Amino acid sequence: MSTRSVFGSCSVSLLALLAISPPAIAAPVDPVLSFAIPSGALESALLAYAARADIQLLYTPSVVAGLRSQGLVGEFTAREALERLLAGTGIIAQESRPGVIVLRTGVVAAPLASASAEVAAAPSMLDEVVVTGTHIRGAGQGASPLVMLDRDDLDRRGFATVADSLAALPQNFAGLATPAATSTGVDTTSQNAGRATTINLRGLGPDATLVLVNGRRMAGAGGRGDLSDISSIPTAAVERVDVLLDGASALYGADAVGGVVNIILRRDFHGAETRARLGAARGGGEEVQVAQTLGRTWDSGRILGSYEYYERQALSFADRRYTRSADLRPLGGGDHRSVNASPGNVLITDPSTGLTTPGWAIPAGATSFPLRPGDFRAGVVNLTGLRDGMDLLPHQTRHSLYLAGGKEFGERFELDGELRYAHRTSDSASLASTATITINAANPYFASPNGSKSHQIAYSFLDQLGNVRAESEVESLGAAIGLKAQLWSDWRLEAYGAYARELTRSSTEGSVNSLFLREAVGAIADNPGTGFRASVDGWFNPYGANGRAVLDFVGSGYSRQRYEGQTWSLNAQADGWLMEGPGGDIRLALGVHARRESFDQRTESFTSTAVPNISRPPTYTRDVAAAFAELRVPLVGDANARPGVRKLELSLAGRIEHYEGVGSSTNPKIGVVWEPLEDLRLRASYGTSFRAPLLSEVHAEPLSAAAFYNRGAGRILAISLSGGNADLEPETATSWTLGFDWSPPQIEGLKLSASFFDIRFEDQIDRPTTRFIQQGLDHPAIAPFVRFVDPTNPGDLAYVQSLIEAPGYLSGGLYPASAIGVVVDSRFVNTGATHVRGLDLSANYAFDVGETRFDLAGSFSWLVDYELQLTPTSPMDDYVDLAGQPVDLRGRVSAGWTRGDLSGLLAANYVDGYQDADGRAVDAWSTFDAQLTWTPGAQRDLSLTLTVQNLFDTPPPFVDGPTGVGYDPANADPVGRFAAVQLSKRW
Repeated sequence: MSTRSVFGSCSVSLLALLAISPPAIAAPVDPVLSFAIPSGALESALLAYAARADIQLLYTPSVVAGLRSQGLVGEFTAREALERLLAGTGIIAQESRPGVIVLRTGVVAAPLASASAEVAAAPSMLDEVVVTGTHIRGAGQGASPLVMLDRDDLDRRGFATVADSLAALPQNFAGLATPAATSTGVDTTSQNAGRATTINLRGLGPDATLVLVNGRRMAGAGGRGDLSDISSIPTAAVERVDVLLDGASALYGADAVGGVVNIILRRDFHGAETRARLGAARGGGEEVQVAQTLGRTWDSGRILGSYEYYERQALSFADRRYTRSADLRPLGGGDHRSVNASPGNVLITDPSTGLTTPGWAIPAGATSFPLRPGDFRAGVVNLTGLRDGMDLLPHQTRHSLYLAGGKEFGERFELDGELRYAHRTSDSASLASTATITINAANPYFASPNGSKSHQIAYSFLDQLGNVRAESEVESLGAAIGLKAQLWSDWRLEAYGAYARELTRSSTEGSVNSLFLREAVGAIADNPGTGFRASVDGWFNPYGANGRAVLDFVGSGYSRQRYEGQTWSLNAQADGWLMEGPGGDIRLALGVHARRESFDQRTESFTSTAVPNISRPPTYTRDVAAAFAELRVPLVGDANARPGVRKLELSLAGRIEHYEGVGSSTNPKIGVVWEPLEDLRLRASYGTSFRAPLLSEVHAEPLSAAAFYNRGAGRILAISLSGGNADLEPETATSWTLGFDWSPPQIEGLKLSASFFDIRFEDQIDRPTTRFIQQGLDHPAIAPFVRFVDPTNPGDLAYVQSLIEAPGYLSGGLYPASAIGVVVDSRFVNTGATHVRGLDLSANYAFDVGETRFDLAGSFSWLVDYELQLTPTSPMDDYVDLAGQPVDLRGRVSAGWTRGDLSGLLAANYVDGYQDADGRAVDAWSTFDAQLTWTPGAQRDLSLTLTVQNLFDTPPPFVDGPTGVGYDPANADPVGRFAAVQLSKRW
């Protein structure tokens, strides 16, 4: 029989409730403690009880499966508290040894005669989930701050997906790797081709937060393999989520710089659960979610299966006032429409600087061609919004399947396994194609406003070809098989093999092929290989309407990408009692880890060549090996407590990790927990972390392309260089935390927590030119990566020509070397640093008024500093409270109540005010959420919930965004009021 040890965790299944008298607990009398345990799953209540009473609970998974608790508020001994929590559940509690209590179901029996007899009767295998932040069973929460969200917490937040719930955490920065960040262009650093959602703790980057599923790594997703796609996780299968807000490379290896998110899926479930949810907002974004979970547990095994379907409709830019047009003047901003317009603009080029500016506007609605010089509108500029017709949020459909099972063999061995698969598709209207068209007298439509023999025209194909369609298909797979073996004493060995894969296929259809465009315009001769003849099929007319044949030819461009990240891993660790220390048992965990990572990419581009250009670099692969150890030393405990030192515990951890082709890294971590009083817990931690270069950052093939960049009031034609860097070094970080947890005895049910954090992140791998490219080439921080060239200088001209002729140049003969005015180096380099300091605050207060239970909660994250040094030579500047960057204060407060069959919640979300890039104030943003739940009957197996997010439909504060988006996607949500109803039934 497998049992579960709870010192901060347990599991939930369906169990027929038995009307049995309250359990008898053969435990020594404890001091009176203050408890503030909210109502919810019995799993959560036991977790909170075990942590507060410093007691270990052992039980079979089926014992607590599916049960709920009304919570507990007040002062009780540990014995009294457990009696109240278990009253009416049919669960018996008996002590096996001091500080360890076994829970059973059945008829109440007389207490066993001795602890040894109980141990003999109890199974020896402990099926235990270790709290995130430690490898030692039963150690409980350590010195690092930890946020736990159980199923009730996730449901109360009102989101359909785990990804959205985590994205809304005050400690998370949503400016990178979210669907909205991708569509609005605020995310310039990643390639989120699959429209994934990931988590970015402290704003250190999605690749600096380690995401685990059941303690195991996910494979890298996205166009660089740098994302952990949490949007693939089925909500119905989630048991709880642990968020460790501290660097943890000493425990978990690379990438755990900003923290660790461990998504723990259900393992034990008996019965069935059906969930259905419908949600809608004004103008679009409707959601449908249906899930079915089935499970069975028995004495020596368990099996569980869960399927979930989720669909969200698209939300268009046109559906929101602040994104409807790039002309933000009606909202108090500027006009950010582009000179690439329809009709277009004839450009003037400054020969000394290479800058281009509009000279004449092409008249709209012309029907007679060629135009006369007087038809052009001198001093007038046609404008078109780059994101006109786009979708702000894509249409998404997801199917998710999760299977888990385990079987015990005898009393010492257990084999378990799991399989997780998700398939997600996205489609949306994307940016319309734009081009700078060169036209001369070879085109019969050619006309000049000033008698020149050729011109450049800034043009948008929005009206003629419409928006480019962007589609993606993402497959996420995770599989693991593990063995647990009871060794000597209470030592246990746990080993597993795991495999993870993230496959992304993305494509764009209906874009312009620039080579075909030049042929149709007449800039180059007809190519016999294309089968198109402009003189027969039609010349492209940039001054007016075009026929279907020429548009189909010009708009036949497409691109297709395939990215696949895979991870194979083997892990073995053992933990148990080492020796008796001055304050209690000294416990040790030892382990080894081996991993193979691979990243494969294929691209097919038909945007600038006569035939599709197919690129398939070699699959990038590397091996990783690690050894780790963790020690928990209670210096002061119950046996030697003294005034002012009730408990003092020291934790030490270290990890040596070797990355093939990169080198080795050794990272320590030390933590201290001190309880001067029964109700006050002080904690501190120090550690180092690192992030190895991504395979794509090291090996990405060198590419280059021509592109226009803003410079001052004009634009300049550039060659942009991209690619990997084999000389990259690992990023390194040092983190400190200092905090407390306090339950004032004067106020029953109140718990206060605070954590100060300080993270210094150095040698960051970045492409500095992409971070602030929206502000143009004038930003001083990117000066080392920008080289202006003079077309009249033979050396500069030869340098540009060599780039054009180099393999990997994607723009063909689109522009001559003499037209290039600057070379922008966007390759990966170790550059700059980030320094983040701040304070996390939380408060929880539970109390009863008559028959009504109230639960008050608050959580805030205050970012004191968010300092960036973009290059080694640039100054360290504070970017907190700037649009597109983290703000100094984010938080959420809530008030919940429960009375009989009804419960409700009202929550307020707050984002502090900040400034845009020009120093103008951006207002603070406050929204309110409401929820009402009806759970009839004693069994509590049916619930109906109505949730309204952003109750008053408060729009995000206006930001005069340089891309023409009137809100800040990094710090606000565009959806508005969203109402959802959810029905859940346990069978």
